[in-house]
Parts: sequence; C-alpha cells; structure tokens
Amino acid sequence: MTTPPDRSVCLLTPGHLASTPRLVKEADALADANYRVHVIAGRHFAPVDALDADILSAAKWTHTLIDYRGGPGVVARKLLRRIARRLVNTAPLATATVAARAHQAEISRFTAAAARTGADFYFGHCLAALPAVARAAKSREANYGFDAEDFHDAETAEAAGDRTERTIRRTLHARYLPGCAYFTAASPLIARRYADSYGTELPETVLNVFPLSYAPSVPSDPGPISEQRPARFYWFSQTIGSGRGLEALVTILARTVIPVELHLRGHVDPAYKARLQSHATAAGLRRPVVFVPSGAPAEMVRLAAAFDLGLSVEETQPLNRDLCLTNKIFVYLLAGVPQFLSRTRAQTALAAELGDAALLGDLDRPEESAHILDAFFASPGRAESARRTAWRLARERFCWDLEKEKFLAGIRQAVN
Repeated sequence: MTTPPDRSVCLLTPGHLASTPRLVKEADALADANYRVHVIAGRHFAPVDALDADILSAAKWTHTLIDYRGGPGVVARKLLRRIARRLVNTAPLATATVAARAHQAEISRFTAAAARTGADFYFGHCLAALPAVARAAKSREANYGFDAEDFHDAETAEAAGDRTERTIRRTLHARYLPGCAYFTAASPLIARRYADSYGTELPETVLNVFPLSYAPSVPSDPGPISEQRPARFYWFSQTIGSGRGLEALVTILARTVIPVELHLRGHVDPAYKARLQSHATAAGLRRPVVFVPSGAPAEMVRLAAAFDLGLSVEETQPLNRDLCLTNKIFVYLLAGVPQFLSRTRAQTALAAELGDAALLGDLDRPEESAHILDAFFASPGRAESARRTAWRLARERFCWDLEKEKFLAGIRQAVN
C-alpha cells in the first residue's frame, strides 16, 4: 500500500546517523512508501562524521544535523543542564521540562528543529528524542511515537545506580510514553519491561534486522581450519570497550583447542586496546587480537561474511544488556555466518529460534564455553549446516524486507 505524497514524517535521534542504523532503515522504508521524510540527527563524535556522510550521500530524504560539540551558546546550555540535574530531585521542580533539560543540554534545539518541519507524525529514537518529538508534535497538533531500542531506565550502570539519572529517565518515560500513537521496541523482553514498568500497551517488537540488499549475493565458505589458517572469530560495535563481555570472551578463546584469531571492529581507545591485548597474552591466547576500523553500516553484513563465527556476547548487567537483541545477531544471520551467543535472557530465548545457526554459552564458564566451540568446529559438516541455516533464516524470517511491513503498518495507523 502506498501513501499520498502529502503525508510527512520526521524522525529524530540525538546520536549520529551511523550510530542509529535502525532509524536510517526506517527513513528509507518510509521514503520508498511515498512519505515525505525529514531526519534530524546529532553530531558529537568526529570519527563518525565520515560514516554519516556516506549515509547522506545515498539518502532519499532530507535532513538536519545539529552539531553540539561547540558553537554559540553551548557553554550556557551545558550550564543549564547542570542546574537542571540539581533541581530534578526537588519537588515541585522535578517536572518533565526540567528532566528533559537535565538529560540533554541541546533539547531545545532538537525540539525547535523538529517543530520547523511541520510533519504529520514525529518518531523519536533514543530517550532524549522522546520529549523533543512530543513537544514538536504538540506544537503542530500532530501525533508522535517512540522507538525503544534499549530499556533506558537500566541502559547503563550509571542509569541504574544514580538517583538523579533514575529520576530523569523515569520522569521522561512516565510523562511522554502514554501519549505515543506508536510505540516500538527492539526485543520482546524490552517491550514487556516497558509495559510492566509504565502500564503502557505492549510495544510492538521491531527487530534490529537488515535489508537483503546488504547481503552478499552468495554464501561464503571460509574453508578448512588449520594451524596455518585459524578459525576467525568476529565481533563489531561502534566502540570497542569495557562492559561488553570482551575480557570474558578472550578468556574463553584462550582455552580452546582449535586455533583461533579474534577480530574486533570499531573505534577503540588506545589505553583499552593495550589492556585487552595484555589480558589476552596473560590468559594464553595464542594469537594477538586483531583490531580493525569501523565500517559503513551498509557494508557490515558483507564485512562479516568471510568469518567462521560471529560473536554476540553480552553481559547480564546492567539489566538492558540482559533484555536486548543487538544488530550483531542479525548481521551474522544475513551474512550466512553461525554465531556464539552469550546466555542472556533475550539471547537464550532467541537461540531456540535460530537452531543450529547459533551456539549458546556462558561467559562465566570459560572451560565449558571453550568446549562448546571446540565441539562445533570438530565437525566440518556441522559448521557447514550452521551456515546454511543462518543464510536461510535471514531470508525467511530475519530481514528488514519482511520486518518493515510491520513498521509501516504501525506508522500508517499513527499518521491517520
């Protein structure tokens, strides 16, 4: 079903476009469905600018980028944010307006930019976008919605453990979620947690899957493993750092019998890179960890296709990591690559659907997890079958070409 071209949607994220591939997919889907689409995004981390430029060079929609690394008024807005954070725990000053300012110094700029678009529907990504789209929609007498890619109340250890941060996030959720005309979440467990925490209707789960056009044309075959050609394991993220299970992963890989080479893709602080490499040496990993630079979002599937095993490792704390299903999982499936999932609640539930395309192991049991990996690669036929299953599942179930129809149906209802 196509949409009359006079219907417009504004998508907003305070983050970079390259850091929010979910929003980019949605913008493309809406443009293809004949909506007029305007995207508002932030700029705050210079190494990602080039990746954003690649996305914009192929964009089918208009955009506004708000740079908050400097410029007129940035010092004053940061000062106001610090003041708001002091006030947010003090009744009766703990309003949603104060909480929004305390959460994001540039909230007024994002709100004003969104209102200027005059859209028929506003859709926010990341918590700072929720008050911005709600206020912009009110000023234009339009509807708004929100996409919860994470459970923001416990997204980080700071959010879960700091009283001020908890108050900010709960205030924003409680004030603005009930007004959403369309509310989505990136995993079933995140959706359920929001519904239980805030009494909303169960958000619709829209998975972090990717278009078939991102995939290689045929499955790859890395070939047999030997001492000269170790099993190549792959993990990627925007940033390589602590709290992602990498230290535990290195400990597991150091205990495997099969020869292993670990590849990590993303921006990495030199100090953390040195610490992880030192940990790998001390743990007994036979080959140095290989660090590779970030790639364009549209290339991530093809970049993964040549590896023997993808790594979707998450710790169980903070709570959000236990509930989320990251885009890594679905990148590996689309590339036709089997993967190792750590035993979080969300990934344990998904593993049952993935069958032999996924291995499930415990980060806290390195010997046991190493044995799971060794047993998998001891049988070449098992690895080949897993690659075929991953390739099939991505085309039959876990791809954006199918998932976007659910999203577009929700948008159509919300806009109308």
